[in-house]
Formats: sequence, structure tokens, C-alpha cells
Amino acid sequence: MANKKYKKCDDGWYRTKVWDGTYNKNGSKHRKEVKSNKSSKDLERIVEEWKHKVEQRTAVKKTNSTFLEYSRLWLDVYKASKSANTKSMYKNIIEKHFISLDTVLLPDIDRIHLQILLNNADGKARTQQQIYMTFKQVLKSAVADHLFPANVMEEIFLNIERPEYIPEEGRPLTEYERKAVFSANYYEERDKIFTYLIFGCGFRREEALALTIFDFNFDRNEISINKAFEYTKGNPTLKSPKTKNGHRTNPIPSKILPSVHAFVSDAKRKGRTNIFVMHDGKPMSKSSYDKMWNRILKSLQLVCDQKITDLTAHTFRHNYCTNLCYQIPKISIKMIATLLGDTEAVVLKIYNHILLEKENAADAVNDAMNF
Repeated sequence: MANKKYKKCDDGWYRTKVWDGTYNKNGSKHRKEVKSNKSSKDLERIVEEWKHKVEQRTAVKKTNSTFLEYSRLWLDVYKASKSANTKSMYKNIIEKHFISLDTVLLPDIDRIHLQILLNNADGKARTQQQIYMTFKQVLKSAVADHLFPANVMEEIFLNIERPEYIPEEGRPLTEYERKAVFSANYYEERDKIFTYLIFGCGFRREEALALTIFDFNFDRNEISINKAFEYTKGNPTLKSPKTKNGHRTNPIPSKILPSVHAFVSDAKRKGRTNIFVMHDGKPMSKSSYDKMWNRILKSLQLVCDQKITDLTAHTFRHNYCTNLCYQIPKISIKMIATLLGDTEAVVLKIYNHILLEKENAADAVNDAMNF
């Protein structure tokens, strides 16, 4: 006689747990108890029915919401705390791309719909990447809300290749731009200090603009980054640094230390908290920053024999990292990532070519084997 698949419990019931097609917060499969007071075979029938429900998408709550409607709700509810720029990106994807699926019900979404969206953005790798990412986040949220079967979501993304987007490689400063940083006659002192800080500390533009007198420790010659500005309709609002690694403390290079110390001390004497403010004491608007940057470019160009092109604040950050990479092994990749407020993976991905330039496989092998 064949063994029974399920054993009777002390209370007379046959019990087991089945996957209901959803996931727990930690990513594990959510299972629910099913039972029968008849027989092991009856419980086996119930288990098979549940498996069929999951496969046929009927193991989730019923909804008449369209994919577009749920996407908008997802943005309003689950992304409410994100930065304005991030929310703007999501909104752009939803309203300009997901709009083509406006009549498709959420439960009917399948891989063909994702592929259609990607095809519509053919030739725009960055947009395709954002479509894929947003589509996946929306469906993961729908799974968590028990509105979409997890197994179907898995199948969609197992069968569609993630779009690859490789951003244009940034450049470090040219030799004549580097010299101009310290030979220029800047129109305003804050123009000079802003340039010095992004040059000597590799700060993002929004991090440097948010600096206050309390972020400077001249006993240790360090600057702490714990906040940043973002521009919403041209007006600055405070936010956390761009990444979770963004909170950090950077040394102030000796070359810029005297000028930075004098500028911050002057801000203290004048009762200013933020060091980069307008003449009325307000933080810089986007238009005010643009004017300052144009003044900086003009100051640098006046002492350059060659034309300066495509120079942005981010170029200085790229220059900072590039030159630190050339200091390996005096400094580790981990420390470079810490100073940038990024991850080691980001540094390796963007600056791997510099690290390869520094490597000498033949010498390394000879040194290692010369014992």
C-alpha cells in the first residue's frame, strides 16, 4: 500500500502550506496553510488547485485597475519621499511611455507589453533602461500588494534582456584648465572658492552649494558632507546626499586650505550660515548658479591660450577621481569610493581603464616569482 503524502494531525486534520504566488518583505515566498479533514488525497487535490491558481493568475486579489492607473498610484504613494528629480524621471516614463498601455488591465500585463515599450524607445538606450527599471518596480509593488502574480513577474523579466546603457565617459581637466584654476582672476571670491572646492574635494555641485560654516573643521582640515541641494522649478531645496554613501568627511588639500579658511571665517564674521549665498543671504537659485558658473568659465578662459569647451562642475569631480586613481596603491579603491561618496563598484566601472593603465603584468609576475 502506497504511503500517504500527508499525515493526519492530532486534531484530525491533514495540513500543509502552499505558495500563494506572493512574496514576503524579505523576498521569501509567502505560504498559506491549507487543510482537509477528509484524507491525504483530498489535501493533495487542494494543493494542486492552489498551484493551478498561481499558474493561471487567479491567486491574487481581483482588480479593475489598468497598468497605467496603478503606475500613477505607485508613484504618488510609494515614491512620495524620493527626490524631485527622481520623481520627475518616473513621471516622465509613466506619462510619455506607459501611456501607450492605457487600456491594458494590470492583471493582463505580460512580457509583450514590456517589449512593446522598449521597441517604442528603440535607439534611446538610457530611456529603455529607465522603462525597464520602472516597469519592474511597478510590477514588484503590485506583487507586494497581492494584485499581480509573482511567478508571472519572474517569467516576464527572465525572458526579456535588460537594456544596456553605457554613459559617455567623462574627462578630467586638461593641463591648461588645471593651471587656469589657480591663475585665474575670479570676478567674485565665492566663484574662486566654489571652483577650489570642486577641484580639491571632488564634491558634486549640489553638495558644494549646500555647505555651511558648521561643515568645516579647521582643527583637522576636513569638510563633512551630509546634505545637498536640488533644484525644483529653479528653486533650491535641501535633501540628503545623492547616495547612502554620500555622508562622508573629506580632507582639505593644503593648496586650497588658506583661501577656503579665509572665506569661511569671513562668512562667520558676517553672520552667514551657508557659505554660497546671494547678496540678500538667500541660497542660490538655478539661474544664479548658472550666472556664477558662466563667470567662472569666463575667468578661466581669460588665462587660457586654448579654448575651453564642455567644462562642467562634474568634470572637476571626474578629474578628482582620475587623479586619485593614479595614486594607487598609496590610496585604495575603497578609500577613493569613500571620498567620492560612491561605491567601489562605481569607481571600478568608470575608472577601470585607468587602473589597467597602471598595471604591469610582466613586472608583477616577475616580482611575485622572484623568491
